[in-house]
Amino acid sequence: MFRTNTCGELRLADAGKQTTLAGWVQRVRKMGGMTFLDLRDRYGITQIVFDNERNSALNDAANHLGREFVVQVKGTVAERTSKNPNMPTGDIEIIADELRILNSSEVPPFTIEDESDGGDDIRMRYRYLDLRRTPVRRNLELRHRMTMAVRKYLDSKGFLEIETPMLVGSTPEGARDFVVPSRMNPGQFYALPQSPQTLKQLLMVSGMDRYFQIVKCFRDEDLRADRQPEFTQIDCEMSFVEQNDIIELFEGMAKYLFKEIRGIELTEPFLRMTWADAMKYYGSDKPDMRFGMRFVELMDVLKGHGFSVFDNAAYIGGINAKGAAHYTRKQLDQLTEFVKRSQIGAKGLVYARVEENGNVKSSVDKFYSQEVLQELRKAMDAEPGDLILIMSGDDAMRTRKQLCELRLEMGRQLGLRDKDKFACLWVVDFPMFEWSDEEQRLMAMHHPFTHPKDEDIPMLDTDPAAVRADAYDMVINGVEVGGGSIRIHDSELQAKMFEILGFTPEKAQEQFGFLMNAFKFGAPPHGGLAYGLDRWVSLFAGLDSIRDCIAFPKNNSGRDVMLDAPAALDQKQLDELNLAVLEPKK
Repeated sequence: MFRTNTCGELRLADAGKQTTLAGWVQRVRKMGGMTFLDLRDRYGITQIVFDNERNSALNDAANHLGREFVVQVKGTVAERTSKNPNMPTGDIEIIADELRILNSSEVPPFTIEDESDGGDDIRMRYRYLDLRRTPVRRNLELRHRMTMAVRKYLDSKGFLEIETPMLVGSTPEGARDFVVPSRMNPGQFYALPQSPQTLKQLLMVSGMDRYFQIVKCFRDEDLRADRQPEFTQIDCEMSFVEQNDIIELFEGMAKYLFKEIRGIELTEPFLRMTWADAMKYYGSDKPDMRFGMRFVELMDVLKGHGFSVFDNAAYIGGINAKGAAHYTRKQLDQLTEFVKRSQIGAKGLVYARVEENGNVKSSVDKFYSQEVLQELRKAMDAEPGDLILIMSGDDAMRTRKQLCELRLEMGRQLGLRDKDKFACLWVVDFPMFEWSDEEQRLMAMHHPFTHPKDEDIPMLDTDPAAVRADAYDMVINGVEVGGGSIRIHDSELQAKMFEILGFTPEKAQEQFGFLMNAFKFGAPPHGGLAYGLDRWVSLFAGLDSIRDCIAFPKNNSGRDVMLDAPAALDQKQLDELNLAVLEPKK
């Protein structure tokens, strides 16, 4: 046996005991005739002492150790003279009697410290070294605790954990599939699942009335901080339920996770907001509710006063940044540049300060009397010291989205987006369809299996764009952490949905005949929800990117720089798969 204890578990009560530890050399410090070694394993760091007078050969061997050497040490636990309150083992040290070098190490390309000198690229290339760092290891430990808590909660609610296949058929809706060529079926391909959507519906048809799975999903889409080409869902489905049943159960699960993982007890019901209101008042279907700055439409107040930008606008809206009237002209110019950047694309920004005497001073004073500006102040519910920020445009939805980005930026600048504060929200009543300029047709906003709200079903024939879905998302701090819907369980309604989405009956049968046929054999009403495990962990860990809570993530180009994947196949493999590789399009 290499060791009998772990670094981090020994305490002052163990003084005088013999112990054996094994781990990595964090650092070596030589002080006179003594050498101090910080030994690290997954559980912490323990100081090892080598004394030249006690054993000169052993002390000399310790002086030749390098960072990240793997060693085993035997010795006696002793009270530490100079205690370190920042370490769990800061009261003790190990007086070494034996040292065994299990493996040497090259000098690592970056420091294995909480605050490393390595950039993202180099740390991802040597991810196995980065995982030795305490903050990264803690993220994975948190992820483990999350998955264990999820299983415990769902098991207590009667759910069965059932695995579904990784090799499935490709579906035309949603994000692009990752496809896998079949050697045994030349010219044909599997797809990696974007989610187990149809499979979990088939499990409901099978009578498995409560299913869950912590499952890998794959989407070939452009990446950002909260996206990876492969990610993990807590995937759940239930039979004989309505929307409120699902919301109540999974709101309960969210509260359970907050209590178990973060020690936070949430007692109030989560806020619910329709999609239409979320877009109208926050310009986003995942609004951050940690702070206010709700949008106020200002068409009636500011239109028709000779300021052509507003007079010609289809939408004028503003936010009230409480207490921000102190912003300098330089800061306001920087905000204007922020909204003009390409990813936001606004033409400009108008501001108005409410001064201590109650007067309003704006950047467009020459067009507006103080009387009109006081109407603006009243509409914005602004007080002395507040800063009103106004945007306009010829497309209401696009301008609201631009105003959303400004709201989030002001929340950040004013310190209102505290990572230790949590605001939970259900967004409900999503549109059933959205128009695709690329496809020139209606597309399913969620997926083609979402059930329309019962009262809107007649509009499928007359005004499908106005139909609302029986769909819901959970949003925490402006992040969609989960979403789901009641599903269609009737083959005729499912056929109607495919028709609206542009499928011929033959194409619908080819792609989804297995599901539509299954519905003919007594499918129960059902619905479900999928939580994003990566997003939940990053939320609880206070991370800016889900990459930091995934053991081996991809970079923003979808590459695994550690494994150098994706990579080209040799010709023999291509021949076996009946594939030919064309030159990339320029």
